[in-house]
Amino acid sequence: MTLKIYGTAKSRASRNLWLLKEIGVPFEHVDIVQLYNKTKPDQTVCRDAAFLAINPNGHIPAIDDDGLILWESLAINQHLARKYGGALGPKTIEEEALITMWSLWAANECEVNALCVLQKGPAAPAEKQDKAAADAAIAALKAPFAVLDRALADRNGHLVGGRFTVADINVAGVVLYARAATALFAAAPHVDAWLTASTARPAYKAMMKLREG
Repeated sequence: MTLKIYGTAKSRASRNLWLLKEIGVPFEHVDIVQLYNKTKPDQTVCRDAAFLAINPNGHIPAIDDDGLILWESLAINQHLARKYGGALGPKTIEEEALITMWSLWAANECEVNALCVLQKGPAAPAEKQDKAAADAAIAALKAPFAVLDRALADRNGHLVGGRFTVADINVAGVVLYARAATALFAAAPHVDAWLTASTARPAYKAMMKLREG
């Protein structure tokens, strides 16, 4: 088996690296970076020709799994969990549908506004903060956070199958962008507890060491 993941841990590739640390499957990590993250002259940037041959969109992450090339972090995680992930993947076709639903929900209902909180909210560098934009993003997240809070309350603290799955990784990987919005999490205690537990997992901490390195 040859599995390669392309993308710096300081990107959406962190979601894939988290999952790979959870399942323990061997892989090669090719540290492709965004132009603004390039710190060494020999680093490959995601817009370089070498990487565009893998993902012509010029975005990270991507994987090569024995010749299967995939883009999009959430789709990559669903594939890896289904193929290698055991209990992290779906046990039934119904669970697979729910995992897909929650992954797309996170991308469509939360990601843009959660990223705005990260990039323009109180935890952002002072010169990049935009209180009006961050406040609008937080307001827009209240409704989806309420949906997520009810779902977690009804499903034993997890999104699918009453256990930790790739759905939790995919949604947590989006929701945590908004962590600086403390009032948002205070109003959604099940979301707060779930995210705290998810990010306390050893695999998440191992991924974060890659980001910090």
